[in-house]
Amino acid sequence: MSEAAGPTLANRTGLPTDLLYLRDAFPRDRWTTALHPTAAHWLQMHAGFRNHQAHMTTLAGQWRDRTVDLNSLHQALIPALQAFLQHLDGHHRIETGHYFPAMRAVEPRIAPGLDLLDRDHDAIHAHLESLFQAGMGFHQAISGGASDAADHADRLADVLDVIAPPLLRHLDDEEDIVIPLIALRGDPLAG
Repeated sequence: MSEAAGPTLANRTGLPTDLLYLRDAFPRDRWTTALHPTAAHWLQMHAGFRNHQAHMTTLAGQWRDRTVDLNSLHQALIPALQAFLQHLDGHHRIETGHYFPAMRAVEPRIAPGLDLLDRDHDAIHAHLESLFQAGMGFHQAISGGASDAADHADRLADVLDVIAPPLLRHLDDEEDIVIPLIALRGDPLAG
């Protein structure tokens, strides 16, 4: 990827300064309870993803510390993982398919930032696929009584570690574009 297209999710530590003009106009310290309802909902969704990811990481840590057994890990982690994958995939589809195109129309200058966020979605989807495969492997190992079920649990824990940093980076960066845009210009899907 060229620098003109922007930094990739894997090597980004924040948004390029030219994409922060909306956040500069409406900084995070103004994101209060009086926030536009769509922006508030967006933040609530992102908080849910962060909490869900942290919960799964905690479960994986309990497995690594051996404070939870394989069956208990399976009972807690697989339903959490399934809900997380479905929720995040659906959220990204709505953003990419509906919100981002409408935001481009409302604020054309932010199109490079929305393009960057769309590329993030592609990168995160690859991580989600790895997470799904690791989760499926663990589930099948437990369900089938496989002797290597612990190895599958370790692999799933490792994949959870890999996905956390880029996901959290993306959520922060997306908020820095989307929340101020909605707060300053309104819900782009409102008719």
